[in-house]
Amino acid sequence: MNNKTRMFGVAVLILTLIVAVILGVAISPGNPLTWLLIAALVSLPYIYRKMTSRQYVQWKDEYSVGIESIDSQHKKLLGLINSLQTAVNYKTGEAFEREALDELVDYTKTHFKFEEDMMEQNGYPEFTTHRAEHELMIARVEEVLQQYQQDQDNAMQNAIDFLQDWLINHINGTDKQYSSFLIGKGVK
Repeated sequence: MNNKTRMFGVAVLILTLIVAVILGVAISPGNPLTWLLIAALVSLPYIYRKMTSRQYVQWKDEYSVGIESIDSQHKKLLGLINSLQTAVNYKTGEAFEREALDELVDYTKTHFKFEEDMMEQNGYPEFTTHRAEHELMIARVEEVLQQYQQDQDNAMQNAIDFLQDWLINHINGTDKQYSSFLIGKGVK
């Protein structure tokens, strides 16, 4: 379900609850059903926030690669992905979505360069393979940017889903492999 449909559904639910509460108070203010509807209306923002919070990725210690500078960059990348998720969730507009995505792509490229330079300087044997993974990821994001022109809602949500999954899997996979090597070389 895309964001427009979801937001429309939430708006209809709120409107329905408001009308039901008004009618319930007008007809029978002491009726327990009226108070149940009021409780549902009051709790709706909390429930919605709880549901949307699942879309965000929170940093976990298990994501740490043991190199402080890389962990800090990974945390920033997760923050940028979450900012993009917020832009999409709350329909902040094309300009803000595009700015959030551009910032994420630019920082991702900066992070990749930092990682690659560190691996190359320390003679990491799987450097070429790791760089190829980075290039494939950037190519996938470039595809999403092209799709954005045709279908903004789906393209952005697909990008966010891809980025969240890719980053976590990349950190827990190949990043932990190179970090063990670099830590063995004295990198902290």
